[in-house]
Amino acid sequence: MPNPTAAMLVIGDEILSGRTRDSNMHYLAGRLSETGITLTEVRMISDTRDAIIDAVNDLRAKNDNLFTSGGIGPTHDDITADCIAAAFGARIDVRDDARALLQAHYDRSGQELNEARLRMARIPDGATLIDNPVSTAPGFSLGNVHVMAGVPSVFQAMVASVLPTLTGGAPLLSQTLRVMRGEGDIAAPLGKIAAAFPDLSIGSYPFQKDGVYGTNIVVRGTEGALVDAAMIRLSDELSK
Repeated sequence: MPNPTAAMLVIGDEILSGRTRDSNMHYLAGRLSETGITLTEVRMISDTRDAIIDAVNDLRAKNDNLFTSGGIGPTHDDITADCIAAAFGARIDVRDDARALLQAHYDRSGQELNEARLRMARIPDGATLIDNPVSTAPGFSLGNVHVMAGVPSVFQAMVASVLPTLTGGAPLLSQTLRVMRGEGDIAAPLGKIAAAFPDLSIGSYPFQKDGVYGTNIVVRGTEGALVDAAMIRLSDELSK
């Protein structure tokens, strides 16, 4: 049986403008591989209501899970929660449990829970809160959509809160063979091996070191014995 699937939606003008470098995709991909959930697609979109709603509805329909990052803070352009509610046709308002979390947090810090900060307690009806041990303001899950902050430390904490609640599959295993030959030299035997092991993902990633071309060949799959067999075959073929 194939592993469950997931997509990721990275939301924010700051990502698309190049002002902020996204690291959340890299982190999520690694954690999903460990959990046995296949990441099929990542999209980056602007803080635009219709674009977010359309992307959420498309990706959640095609995958078992959808993770979003960004746009759940206290400012006017943090519109992700409203867009998720609209995508599901759900009502959204300040929720008592989320408000209580924020109130306790700001009381401890001696700050006011003002109207801007209270925006972070607006949760769509039917959603489950995602714990945020870093800065308290919760994310939430609605259906198969998991809505998380864009700040990397908070995103990572929220992923750690959500993953144990999801159904995973066989972890993705990976082995790498490094050869000091260019892709053009190894393309033919590599194609033969890929055809012989259709259940594995076999990728080639070229590099250059000290003026010499080389290739990292990465074999990925969920069955360790099959990955081992492909690596042995690779070594044999490329040693000829």
